[in-house]
Amino acid sequence: MSTKILFVCVENSNRSQMSQAFAKIHGGNEVEAFSAGSKPSGVINPKAIAAMKELGYDLSGHQSKSLDEVKAYAPFDAVVTMGCGDACPWMPAKQFVDWQIPDPRHMNEEEFRKVRDTIEEKVKELLQQLKHDS
Repeated sequence: MSTKILFVCVENSNRSQMSQAFAKIHGGNEVEAFSAGSKPSGVINPKAIAAMKELGYDLSGHQSKSLDEVKAYAPFDAVVTMGCGDACPWMPAKQFVDWQIPDPRHMNEEEFRKVRDTIEEKVKELLQQLKHDS
């Protein structure tokens, strides 16, 4: 049985998209990863696509989605929010995690990479914890 994780941020164009990608990369077939936004922008930030391409992951096939578009996949094993505060509605899940990760949208490439690398570490930690809890 796979672990289902939903990553949520406001626009679903940077942080949650990269988190979903890292969950797929590091979780493999054992993880079903989804991402959504409380107010989706409808586009993936080209900086996020470029940052993930550096690691060999093609984010250009991803789509910016609303929470309504992913609620059919609930309940989730974990819902991870990233700084959307009160704008994050409740989703059925076994656990909720809030990562205080700054929105990298307006950051330069180097700062953007730091956020990307922080997200990767947090996703790895989450996957280990979820594996341990199951």
